[in-house]
Amino acid sequence: MQRGAQGRSAEVSAATAGSLASLFVVPETWVSHREAPPRARRYLDSYLHGLRLVDLLVVTLATATAQLVRFGTDDRPPLTGLTGVDYLTVSVALVLCWVAVLHLVHAYDGRLVGHGVQEYRQVFRASMWLFATLAIVAFAFRLDFARGYVLVAFPLGTLLLLTGRWVARGWLVRQRRDGRLCDKVLLVGDQDHVSSLVVALGRTPSAGYQVVGACVDGATGTANGVPVLGPESDVLVRAMELGVDVIAVSSSAGLGHAGLRRLGWALEGTDIDLVVAPGLMDVAGPRVLTRPVEGLPLIHVEAPTFSGPRLVLKTVMDRATATIMLLLLSPVIAGVALWIWLDDHGPVFFRQVRVGQDGRSFGMWKFRSMVVDAEKQLPSLMSVNEAAGPLFKLRSDPRVTRPGAVIRKYSLDELPQLLNVLRGEMSLVGPRPPLPREVAEYEAATRRRLLVKPGMTGLWQISGRSDLSWEEAVRLDLYYVENWTPLLDLMILLRTARVVVRPDSKGAY
Repeated sequence: MQRGAQGRSAEVSAATAGSLASLFVVPETWVSHREAPPRARRYLDSYLHGLRLVDLLVVTLATATAQLVRFGTDDRPPLTGLTGVDYLTVSVALVLCWVAVLHLVHAYDGRLVGHGVQEYRQVFRASMWLFATLAIVAFAFRLDFARGYVLVAFPLGTLLLLTGRWVARGWLVRQRRDGRLCDKVLLVGDQDHVSSLVVALGRTPSAGYQVVGACVDGATGTANGVPVLGPESDVLVRAMELGVDVIAVSSSAGLGHAGLRRLGWALEGTDIDLVVAPGLMDVAGPRVLTRPVEGLPLIHVEAPTFSGPRLVLKTVMDRATATIMLLLLSPVIAGVALWIWLDDHGPVFFRQVRVGQDGRSFGMWKFRSMVVDAEKQLPSLMSVNEAAGPLFKLRSDPRVTRPGAVIRKYSLDELPQLLNVLRGEMSLVGPRPPLPREVAEYEAATRRRLLVKPGMTGLWQISGRSDLSWEEAVRLDLYYVENWTPLLDLMILLRTARVVVRPDSKGAY
């Protein structure tokens, strides 16, 4: 991504345009319209300033809490090993260093905030670096920091920083989903690639990209609903006319290396970002490494990981978390079970055969949310199936009981699956557990869903659940299979908690 200098004018003078044309073979349309309509990018700077303020406040709160917990009401307890320095001074220095390290690791980079896990990773990394630096300094200078102070300040500060970012991101995502605070994007490429980019960017409104047009050679009309404004050679003219914030060039664009370079030069001083979209789809950032060789950026794509230490960590965390959740939620589980039994005196649990990792079948447990003979009634309802593919979904399913409608809305019917997690048949996070009749209709690519354990929740759960099409559900599951990381699992679990607590029209049915 290429960004013009912050605060510079969105104009390029006629003299600069003439100089550019004299140095390079630039199409006339690229240099004839140099003045762009005024564009609002100040919101991002304001948002980043707000993040800095929030981070400063939360780390101040963390150090103040640590000092209060460790030393009580003693205002200025001395630091052992350094004459004349007390913990009030240490706290002030720690706050300033914490914010400085956040800057050093680019935790305030506008390209990272608001979407993806990289923002959280940088915040966590800053805290770890600061903790490691403090340990080295203490060892080198024989400083005796109070362990209680350190053990409160760093975990609490890190937790508050991550929580603050999460709350701020929630506000930003809501604004972007309503069409506000978005970057206007002009796409460049052939018809097929532009259409794919429109779909990909439209799937993630939280990223803040609003496609307003496309430049496609030899095409007119629209590309997936986006107006085609002219050929690729008109890209700068259209960008200036529309006041776009981003020009996204697909790998199929006919500009070539020289044309792309000249476009970058022409954008200098306009504060328009230049983004090159490679032909990679559904590949997460941790698997991608860009390595420049002689000015050529080579993109390395790591193979998906299905074994190793991370998988062991996932298994351990699954079973430990499932055990804790069963203990904490036991009153809820007992209450739901009693409600189901009182409603019709039928069985409380429902066991159904599902297909797990490597195609192995297992019995998946759920609270019964339908009438006792629901499976026998299924053939008579297939004619009104609202789902595509092998799935069966019916928004107003007559088989659902009164308690079933409520426990489905809040996903309480899935709590018994914690037993499947303890048995090693499922994971907390993973692809949706399919039925054998669904697997029988899988294509070769779809069978990759079976490379990992199915999950109680997943990307499908937090992205629409029952409202998802079959194709979109498969895409999300395959994305997870090939790109999963412990941090992605944590993000999905946190977003699942929000979906369960605040269900909307995209809940299960």
